[in-house]
Amino acid sequence: MSRNTHSSDPLSAGLYIVATPIGNLGDITLRAVEILSRCDAVACEDTRVTGKLLKHLEIAKPLWRYDDHSDEKARERLIESMRSKAVVLVSDAGTPLVSDPGYRLVNDARREGIAVTVLPGACAAIAGLTLAGLPNDRFLFAGFLPNKAKARRETLEGLAAIDATLIFYETAPRLLASLEAIGTLWPYREIAVTRELTKLHEECRRGLSAGLIAWYETHPPKGEIVLLVSPPEEEQASADDIDRMLAEALGRTKPSQAAAEVARSTGYERKALYARALELQRR
Repeated sequence: MSRNTHSSDPLSAGLYIVATPIGNLGDITLRAVEILSRCDAVACEDTRVTGKLLKHLEIAKPLWRYDDHSDEKARERLIESMRSKAVVLVSDAGTPLVSDPGYRLVNDARREGIAVTVLPGACAAIAGLTLAGLPNDRFLFAGFLPNKAKARRETLEGLAAIDATLIFYETAPRLLASLEAIGTLWPYREIAVTRELTKLHEECRRGLSAGLIAWYETHPPKGEIVLLVSPPEEEQASADDIDRMLAEALGRTKPSQAAAEVARSTGYERKALYARALELQRR
């Protein structure tokens, strides 16, 4: 991609918040390419990651490292630069400030009267929500769940009554622990695991916690994950839900184990579920 079709006029001084691709480089917006071409410098988490993106776009700009570990003096220097220069803020992937660095920088820039401009684009949380097919009229992005089991459980308990689809970011090594914590509190809520969004091996897998745990125990996940949990009103499993869960379980195990799995997830009687599983298997 060449920048030659874009204006070479300098940008007005200030801070430009620019979303970048979360995987597929083709998801960069035309406006983002133009602003990156015309800015004076780019503040980024990792100069190597952003350097690869700019090289792909055939753009050369000074790269200034900035993340949540940067000290106050580094932030002050950036703010001072924005008084006379156009400085772009990017994260390694997606929209800055969404579980990525930038909150303090934007807050300080506004307080100092620096002009702030946002360029929307790729965001893993929104991509996961649209892919999962869970209720999307109301949703809450809750970032990453805590690493420690007690804190994770307390965080989930605090979100239990919220009438909205919950969205979390998660890493592959922690996925099973998070699914187990969610299943312990909300065994009937449907969960969606969206993984490797916009990449070659993009995946969306939906179900109750028990089924997802069984799947990922034998198919260890890789890559970055957006984890979504349906609202409280979706908890009660209907007859159609039960048949779907049994059918999914029968695809990988025998009827008795399928019945036991769905019984754990829904609280329905195992004997009745076993009888239903046999009926479904005979179809």
